[in-house]
Amino acid sequence: MALGSSDAAKVGDAVVAVGNPFGLGQSVSRGIVSALSRGGFGIETYEDFIQTDAAINPGNSGGALFDTDGRVVGINTAIVSESGGNQGIGFAVPVNMARHVMERLISGGKVARGLMGVFPQDITPALAEAFNLPNSNGALVGNVTPNFPAEKAGIKSGDVITSFNGKKVADAHDLILMVSDCEPGTKATVDLIQGGRPKTVSVVLVENERAASSSNNGNNSSSVAASSKPDALDGVTVQDVDADTRGSLGIPTAVKGALVSAVTADSNSANAGLQRGDVIVEINRLAVTNSASAIKLCTDAKTKQILLKVWRGGGGPGNTLWLGVDNAKKS
Repeated sequence: MALGSSDAAKVGDAVVAVGNPFGLGQSVSRGIVSALSRGGFGIETYEDFIQTDAAINPGNSGGALFDTDGRVVGINTAIVSESGGNQGIGFAVPVNMARHVMERLISGGKVARGLMGVFPQDITPALAEAFNLPNSNGALVGNVTPNFPAEKAGIKSGDVITSFNGKKVADAHDLILMVSDCEPGTKATVDLIQGGRPKTVSVVLVENERAASSSNNGNNSSSVAASSKPDALDGVTVQDVDADTRGSLGIPTAVKGALVSAVTADSNSANAGLQRGDVIVEINRLAVTNSASAIKLCTDAKTKQILLKVWRGGGGPGNTLWLGVDNAKKS
């Protein structure tokens, strides 16, 4: 079958899905492209789905999604459904991604993906304000892996990556796809904002080998309670990080800060994404050494947004990310 270009697909384009739904034999359904670059479903590590309302049911997976000229633009993959049947939300792998994987398998026998060594996150309006950014475009760098290309190129936690190899970066998902699409050894140009100033660096990607292949004891707790001034961490309880909590939560020795042992539901911090088990390592770009310093830095803050840098575990080495918390009391 002739392969089209999924890059040329637009929302509203007519498409036809072919497959074998419910074992009934060859079947065809029609619809439109509902959205592009859908991801974050946890179906695959690298997700860049075409969304369509063409009926995709169990058995359609692996079938072709055609444009009106009969060219393949996607491979039917998944649906979102409460009943298990079609509800107008189906997803297809873009044919350009499939073609890229196919060509790498033919030429080298495996798919080797590039790795820069950063853990990016999306920029919320609160983070944009806290970092004095003009908008929410780009990917905010949380972690920078030691001794990997990004660190060697001078990229730091808190930088905002705005473009990669001349292509604008819309969000963290966009950056992950751009980097993973490159071969190891690729020399990439990265535009970023560092300390409020634009900067351009060159990064030589390495191979992403991973792609190829809470508790609380209540000790040393301090409550960040209501004060006479606005305080973004109202409703948050923090405690010192001792040897017991490091062992039980798997907190690396290099991580210093204040452990969040409780977060009140619907508080400003909870709404910003702060969770029990997080370790607050910075407040407004100043280091947090223990629970007392977290309380002081928070109560001294006079900004509309309090910028938190937190370490978050989860079965592996964990990750650091940024949160922007509204610094105003709730009525």
